[in-house]
Amino acid sequence: MPYELRKVFASLPQVERGVSKIIGGDPKGNNFLYANGKCVIIRNIDNPSIGDIYTEHAHQVVVAKYAPSGFYIASGDVSGKLRIWDTTQKEHLLKYEYQPFAGKIKDIAWTEDSKRLAAVGEGREKFGAVFLWDTGSSVGEITGHNKVINSVDIKQTRPYRLATGSDDNCAAFFEGPPFKFKFTISDHSRFVNCVRFSPDGNRLATAGADGQIFIYDGKTGERVCALGGNKAHDRGIYAISWSPDGSQLLSASGDKTTKIWDFGANSVVTTFNMGSNVQDQQLGCLWQKDHLLSISLSGYINYLDKNNPDKPLRVIKGHSKPVQCLTVHKNSGKSYIYSGSSDGHINYWDSETGENDSFSGKGHTNQVSKVAVDESDQLVSCSMDDTVRYTCLGKRDYSGQDVVKLDVQPKCLAVGPGGYTVVVCIGQIVLLKDKKKCCTIDDPGFEPEAVAVHPGGGIAAVGGSDGIVYLYSIQGTSLKRDEKTLEAKGPVTDLAYSHDGAFLAVCDASKVVTVFSVADSYAEHNVFYGHHAKIICIAWSPDNEHFASGGMDMMVYVWTLSDPETRVKLPDAHRLHHVSSLAWLDEHTLVTTSHDASVKEWSISYK
Repeated sequence: MPYELRKVFASLPQVERGVSKIIGGDPKGNNFLYANGKCVIIRNIDNPSIGDIYTEHAHQVVVAKYAPSGFYIASGDVSGKLRIWDTTQKEHLLKYEYQPFAGKIKDIAWTEDSKRLAAVGEGREKFGAVFLWDTGSSVGEITGHNKVINSVDIKQTRPYRLATGSDDNCAAFFEGPPFKFKFTISDHSRFVNCVRFSPDGNRLATAGADGQIFIYDGKTGERVCALGGNKAHDRGIYAISWSPDGSQLLSASGDKTTKIWDFGANSVVTTFNMGSNVQDQQLGCLWQKDHLLSISLSGYINYLDKNNPDKPLRVIKGHSKPVQCLTVHKNSGKSYIYSGSSDGHINYWDSETGENDSFSGKGHTNQVSKVAVDESDQLVSCSMDDTVRYTCLGKRDYSGQDVVKLDVQPKCLAVGPGGYTVVVCIGQIVLLKDKKKCCTIDDPGFEPEAVAVHPGGGIAAVGGSDGIVYLYSIQGTSLKRDEKTLEAKGPVTDLAYSHDGAFLAVCDASKVVTVFSVADSYAEHNVFYGHHAKIICIAWSPDNEHFASGGMDMMVYVWTLSDPETRVKLPDAHRLHHVSSLAWLDEHTLVTTSHDASVKEWSISYK
């Protein structure tokens, strides 16, 4: 294969305030999984930079759970579709698809023999179903609730029991199979968010928005105790997870803490204080082998440390919203990837290890549209918040001083030598020098869409929605338009100079890349056809002999400058969304990103 997917820096879970987030664990204890948008993300628990993304749902996925055999995953989405798919093959072949009820599936549970499934959620007349995994035929009725069911679990030892928790403030207890409603448990005074049987089946725990956790006998459903007396947490509890031996319970709450409970002694063993910010509310948790994980409202995944409850062992950060732009930069021998997303968040990744973090301080407040690194190792970023920011990559801290406020919204920017930045905005072109505005062209006579600055400086190429590239010379503190213009084959979407400055590649909405030779006074050098839809982004390889383009057709092509017929095609680089940005780490490593909130590294080989 001329290309290979080397790394997936996966998106974070998509979370919303006041809604519990389910993390599933595989029975062998190696992986955990969660949903973001239409994707199910599977990550290695020891090395979360090893990831896999399942993209076959047509609607937003809410929950995914491994079968106890470990061979299949069941995932449910907002339309009520439940898909059962293979975990052992890379292709994740679909085994079965069902629609247990019409409406959002909020939780799923398997029986220990991986033969039966329960799904619950927001149906119209029906809030849940239990069925055989291979035929879909019913093995019982889930009744006893008059509102949305939030949570379901099945006892993993015989005799089977099933429990549900609902917005009607009740939990319900079922015996089976076939599962029949036995009785309602009305101990909670607010929504019941989570119900979980202990691994040995001896106990059932329920957790609610009233901050209480109740423990019941797993076989009879009789109440045993309330953890912590009348309150387990000061705010609502969104998730609970049993320790593998069933002696302790992990709980996650809106009071910004997670706690480990010893239910034998009915006491808190450890309280993890996760922070003081609203974003530190805890919406999900998982106890898997020795790992204790929790999910914050920020989407961050925390690895809790029993020995130091105030500081997690590690925090997995990243993006939970669509990524718009990226760039790469070498810093003290390491290659870093910088990516900006639609919520204003900029993240940086170590390209080798996947270790990542975000800049400290207050940054952009809206979509980051373009990022670039200038000659003084500053990340220059423009955003829909109408600002350009300069952030020192040594410090990785947004400093309040280095923000340039613009009159209109910027779309794209390019940096050049000598401290210059050229920004194209809606109906405007702005020249910055040394972080200050020095020249503004209002109404340039066309709608500017993209910009590139020649690596040698002195020239900026601005692509217009009229399909023409206008050349401007940068002279001191002014921009002067040259008489020469270049014609693309359609509205310009992106353009880039090769690193040696010899060529300018222009991509357009008519699915074409045109390359101009700078030394031959920008004569057309070659034209590259292949995309089936509008091209979005373009980037030159460091060897100056290849460049990559990404389009609305989900395709990435790696082109050879000297021969338009020789190309490497990466189909479905990001399955659900177009590639929004590209960059090269070296001659053979391409980085892509997309609205699926993930970043991918590809190795490319040429014949």
